[in-house]
Amino acid sequence: MARQEEKGDLAASVVVRNRKARHDYEVLDRYETGIVLRGTEVKSLRNGLANLKDSFATIDRGEVFLHNVHISHYEGGNNFNHEAERSRKLLLHRSEIRRLIGKTQQQGLTMVPLKIYFKGGKAKVELGVVRGKKQFDKRETIARRQADRDVQRALKERHS
Repeated sequence: MARQEEKGDLAASVVVRNRKARHDYEVLDRYETGIVLRGTEVKSLRNGLANLKDSFATIDRGEVFLHNVHISHYEGGNNFNHEAERSRKLLLHRSEIRRLIGKTQQQGLTMVPLKIYFKGGKAKVELGVVRGKKQFDKRETIARRQADRDVQRALKERHS
């Protein structure tokens, strides 16, 4: 199910995270966006039936769209169920969209959803402006994380 996180004074319940994004990309900037959902998609999200694998966002005619997000069919939705993988519009201010257009026109930058969560009863998407990591960058990140773990373990043993 969804995990609770404190965001300011409202509790946000995380539905799904894109774990692969932090491994494959260097996150340069983050945006909190609303998402336009239809009917049973909200109920499916509340049940945690979503997948962000291979998903990305594009800007088309001044609007931002999310592609390849899989939100499974809702069991109680009968013939009024939604399409599992359709393009969904993201809600941003015009100034934020202009800023995103400027950033994504730079070479090698793209937009990927980092997580989907509920905040104040509304579905939100954390959108990241990212740059792809090379293989040696991934290895360097893993080595740094392992070194930090070793240091924490040594400090813990020293104080015990």
